[in-house]
Amino acid sequence: MSTPAAGPLLLLDGASLWFRAFYAIPEKITAPDGRPVNALRGFTDMVAALVKQHSPSRLVVCLDLDWRPKFRVELIPSYKAHRVAAEVSALAAAGSVAEEVPDTLTPQVEMIMEVLAAAGIATAGAEGLEADDVIGTLATVERDTEVIVVSGDRDLLQLVRDTPTPPVRVFYVGRGLAKAELWGPAEVSAKYGVPEAIAGPAYADMAALRGDASDGLPGVAGIGDKSAAQLITRFGSVEALRAAAADPDSDLAKGVRAKLVAADDYLRAAAPVVRVVRDATVEFSGPDLLPYTPADPEALQALAVAYNAESPVKRLISALAKH
Repeated sequence: MSTPAAGPLLLLDGASLWFRAFYAIPEKITAPDGRPVNALRGFTDMVAALVKQHSPSRLVVCLDLDWRPKFRVELIPSYKAHRVAAEVSALAAAGSVAEEVPDTLTPQVEMIMEVLAAAGIATAGAEGLEADDVIGTLATVERDTEVIVVSGDRDLLQLVRDTPTPPVRVFYVGRGLAKAELWGPAEVSAKYGVPEAIAGPAYADMAALRGDASDGLPGVAGIGDKSAAQLITRFGSVEALRAAAADPDSDLAKGVRAKLVAADDYLRAAAPVVRVVRDATVEFSGPDLLPYTPADPEALQALAVAYNAESPVKRLISALAKH
C-alpha cells in the first residue's frame, strides 16, 4: 500500500507532452503489429524522467476533453481557428482522409491511457474544457503540497504563485525536457516585466493585450510585449485598464487610449478566454496518489510487450519504485 510522501503534486499537460514525443521520435518505431508507438514510448519515458526528477507524492495526467471549448469560441471566434483551417486544408489537399493522411497519434493516445491505467497513474478531465482548465482548477484548490505544472504551453505561467501557500511552479518543457525550466513568480517577473506579486494573473492579462498567434488571439493593434507589460504593471488588470481607457480624466496617452478604445470589445472577450477556468468539475480515473508499484503489473508487462515499449515501461517502473 502506498503512503503519502513529502513530494509535490505533479500536474502533467497530457497532450502537450505526447505531441512533443510524437514529433521528437521517428514514426518508424513500431509495435510488432506495425503500428507506430513513437508517442507512447516518448511519453512513457517523459513520465519516468519527471517522476525521477521531481519525486512527486501525487501525479495527475490532465486531459483535453474539448481542445476548443464552446464558450471560448463564442467570445473569440478566431480562437484556435487557424488549427482547424490548417487541418481542413491538409485533408483537402490529400484528397483522402483515411488513406493519405493517416492519424497515427490518436491510436497512441488510447495506448497511453492503457499504460497509465495499468501503472496506476491517474488521469483527469473536465467536460467541455481543456487540460489547461483542469490544471488551473487543481492548482487553485490544492492546499497541502507544492504544485508543479509540466507543460510546453506558456499560457500556464498564469498559475505561478508563492502565496497563498502552497506555491505553484511551472516546469516549462517547450524546448524539450533536457532544457526545461522551472518558473515561479520571480522568473515570470524577470522575463516579462510584470510585478512579481501578481506575476501569474499579470502574465495572462499581458497575453490578452499583446495577443497570441498560436491561439488565434489578435491582441490590441500596436501593443507589443513591452507596452503590454507596462500597462498591466501600471493598472493591474485588463478590467482596470479598460476602465481607464473609458475615463476621459485618466492620464493615459492619447495614442494608447485610442488603441484600447478601438479594441474594447476584443479586450472584454479576450480576458476570460485567456484566463484558465479555476472551478471546473474535474473527473478522475482514480486516486492521484502515485504508487510505488504498478496497479496491475501483469497487464503493464503485457502492454509493454504488445507495444514494443519494454524499455520505457521498465524505466517507469523503476522511477515509481524510487520516488
